[in-house]
Amino acid sequence: MTDVSAPLRVALIGYGFAGKTFHAPLIRSVPGLALDTVVSRDAGKVHADLPDVDVIADAADVFADPELDVVVIASPNDTHAPLARAALEAGKHVVVDKPFALDLAQARELAAVAARQSRVLSVFQNRRWDSDFLGVRQVMSQGALGEVTHFESHIDRFRPQVRARWREQAGAGSGLWFDLGPHLVDQALCLFGLPDRVWASLATQREGAEVTDWAHAVLEYGARRVILHAGMLVAGGSARFTVHGTQGSLVKASIDQQEAQLIAGVRPGDAEWGDDPDDLVLHDGHGQVTRVPAPRGDQSRYYAAFRDAVLGRGANPVTPRQAITVMAVIEAAVASAAQGRAVALELDAGERSAWQSASN
Repeated sequence: MTDVSAPLRVALIGYGFAGKTFHAPLIRSVPGLALDTVVSRDAGKVHADLPDVDVIADAADVFADPELDVVVIASPNDTHAPLARAALEAGKHVVVDKPFALDLAQARELAAVAARQSRVLSVFQNRRWDSDFLGVRQVMSQGALGEVTHFESHIDRFRPQVRARWREQAGAGSGLWFDLGPHLVDQALCLFGLPDRVWASLATQREGAEVTDWAHAVLEYGARRVILHAGMLVAGGSARFTVHGTQGSLVKASIDQQEAQLIAGVRPGDAEWGDDPDDLVLHDGHGQVTRVPAPRGDQSRYYAAFRDAVLGRGANPVTPRQAITVMAVIEAAVASAAQGRAVALELDAGERSAWQSASN
């Protein structure tokens, strides 16, 4: 039983971009969580930002420490599953950065271990709390678009030069679809539930690129089409969201600003945190255009919800079963791109129940 009178002591494995930019500042902003330890081979880098945390080089020391309650895994994608399994078997509650695992089999195995150990296992789908997604979800829920027939979600960037980092080097779990695909898929499933079939095309477009740097997936829901897209050669002109329905259309041009704010040193609780000056634009089908202010985003709400789940005060914000279904779509897209055909999801009835409350 977790001691609810003291903050949960957290260990963060990995202090690359995700650990430094997202996990460490968000964890430290949430009451009831205490970032105690960081696993990194570069203690100087960590202590430059976090002088008060312990830095150790070996994750095994974290698993063996009975004083640590939670392990957050922000290491390279191919280490997610083995580290998560080891942490769970050591009795820790676990947050895994996306992607949950490398394939559906690994995802199912982790869910089974968490259930056997009676530990909270969650996946860091922080973009459920982005201003752009929250705004689109709000307008859709109000019925202003009628029945949604076409939903398009882009995370596009302009990075023509291939960088020397593991995400862009050949290896299991690297490439743009495994990097951004889980966010795009998770948001789509939150809104629409599971698709009937997935069709996808993946490409390597930049000179010198070793892995996928362009991804386009179409999720089929009867007559509705949900398009998920990510590219690294987009200098501008593509909207973050475009939604068409039987009564109107909605466009959200710019992406949520929390990543840029975190990089700039803005933290949850600061006056500008989560603010998004880019309005959503609603077209009603009769020539009237309405600007809808974007709601304030707050990715720290993920960690607040995870804390409450560990303490038995609330639901897991991103369940293993939901993460399994995201992995199924990721895997189906890879199969579709390889086979040149639409692919159905290979999920059992229990797994399909993960999104029963999503709008279809």
